[in-house]
Amino acid sequence: MVNSLITEQLKRLPHRPGVYIYRDAVKNILYVGKATDLSHRVRSYFQAPHKLMPKIQRMVSQIADIDFYIASSEQEALIMELNFIKQYRPRYNVMLKDDKTFPYLKINVKEKWARVYVTRRFEQDGGRYFGPFASSTSVKQTLRIIKRLFPLRFCNKDIGGKTLRPCLEYHLGHCLAPCTGDVRPEEYAQVIKEVTLFLEGKRDNVIRELQVKMNLASEAMDFEKAARIRDQIQAMHEVIEGEKVAAVIRGEEDVVAFVQEGDHAFVQVLFVRGNKLTGREGFMMQGTRQEDPVQVMTGFIKQYYSSAAQIPPLLLLQYPVEDRQVIREWLKTKRGAAVDIVVPRRGVKKQLIDIAAENARQGLEQIRIKEITAGASLNVALEELEKEFTLKSPPIRMEAYDISNLQGSSAVGSMVVFEKGKPKSAHYRRFKIKTVEGANDYAMLQEVIRRRFKHSGAKDISAADAWSILPDLVLIDGGKGQLNSVRAVLKELDVEVPLAGLAKENEEIYLPGRTKPLVLPRSSPALQLLQRLRDEAHRFAVSYFTSVHRKKTFASIMDGIPGVGPRRKNALLRQFGSIQRIREASIEELVAAAGVSPAQAKKIKEYL
Repeated sequence: MVNSLITEQLKRLPHRPGVYIYRDAVKNILYVGKATDLSHRVRSYFQAPHKLMPKIQRMVSQIADIDFYIASSEQEALIMELNFIKQYRPRYNVMLKDDKTFPYLKINVKEKWARVYVTRRFEQDGGRYFGPFASSTSVKQTLRIIKRLFPLRFCNKDIGGKTLRPCLEYHLGHCLAPCTGDVRPEEYAQVIKEVTLFLEGKRDNVIRELQVKMNLASEAMDFEKAARIRDQIQAMHEVIEGEKVAAVIRGEEDVVAFVQEGDHAFVQVLFVRGNKLTGREGFMMQGTRQEDPVQVMTGFIKQYYSSAAQIPPLLLLQYPVEDRQVIREWLKTKRGAAVDIVVPRRGVKKQLIDIAAENARQGLEQIRIKEITAGASLNVALEELEKEFTLKSPPIRMEAYDISNLQGSSAVGSMVVFEKGKPKSAHYRRFKIKTVEGANDYAMLQEVIRRRFKHSGAKDISAADAWSILPDLVLIDGGKGQLNSVRAVLKELDVEVPLAGLAKENEEIYLPGRTKPLVLPRSSPALQLLQRLRDEAHRFAVSYFTSVHRKKTFASIMDGIPGVGPRRKNALLRQFGSIQRIREASIEELVAAAGVSPAQAKKIKEYL
């Protein structure tokens, strides 16, 4: 029910850009929003309730007052909105969790002997900032890499006079010891330049400069210095090798994707600099329940880049953003150059989005696992399983099974193990289906179970062997049909283990001997643990299926090329990842990447 004050306020709202603020009866701010036209935007909230999402309905029912600020442009309204959200953190806004405390790396370039250090204050003071990083752990890891690669000072010493003896960091090769006065400011400034290029992702530039320095040192007969630089180059190559991605990427861009769950969304940002994937950061957002993905993406982009130290010329996004042109102009103002926003649908850029999305899924899964495995919560889950499944004791070792195939083709099975509620990946197993023809998931599941348990009672197997350990609970991904098919195999093998099936659609739990499924509340720790176990089995099966199917498809197409054997096919698969990418590659690229002769490369191109 709209009160008389709001009715009057709605009549008087101007047709101007600005920011609107909703308050409750005790003046608490419920929501802050930006509008191109305040009158149209605010009125849209006070339409028939059935046209609004449940979250918006709840918010509107609490609105007792409307406040607004006129802006001279949409960009100004955007900046005002961001400032108000950070200041008031309204209950109904989608927000970055703890965004005020994200750390940065800072280089105070005004210092004669500059340092790289962590700060949580982003100021317009002329310093170089890099970040924000998602946590102190990730920023410390970056600092450790810098310390390993560059001889910088990390101490707080006053470098005013001259110290007679350098510290241990100098002798370890981690510092040039400017405190001794033995290094020229220009030489130290060059190291700072290299660190800056490294943090910007321009690692090839750094290597080229180091190679020039190494050659000069060698020509000057300073072989000790040349050897140090050689080791530095090698260490940098190792860092770069660890950051390569299996897609051909170009230029400088940020890749943003997320996964939503309940009232939270986990966002993954991949940083592409200098044609390489140079890093990633994950961020948790809150208040995302029943929010459209476009709104979640818009909220993240505005809040993250309002304090980002670096903005690349291209943003690749999983979903589009609202007010795209306004946000582009705002980012252009912050960066000082044009910024494009793209939602790729195919090709290499879409591959990068998929990589970011998978990283987001895995990141959220790790957070969920950490939460569920936290002491008391885990014990509650295991005890609840013991009670609900009428087990003899809490299920310490649980195994889950799943099948993945494409209409019977490339069929595989997975077995994952949780011990005391935690993944025990050393005991994971995967199976290629050998005896089942066609699409018969029940028979495939029976084959996997038969192969898993046929040796479990053998006396010649070591107690340390994972096959010899009987689980306290076996979880099947599926309902009554899958459960009964597994029971038949275990009866045939004379193996007795507790069984359960978890059906995805309604999260119903099927148990042997019970006619009706067990339905636990969504908040149940036991159900959440079973879901994690089931989802991990599904992930492991799908990843193995993808690998098998890709190799099978790839091999079948490549089999007819004369002179190209299995080793060469595998090399091409590793290098290019798909037939389409090989088709698009030039003969020179095939020769350089896969090591084939020009004649072989020509045959491959002609065949494909």
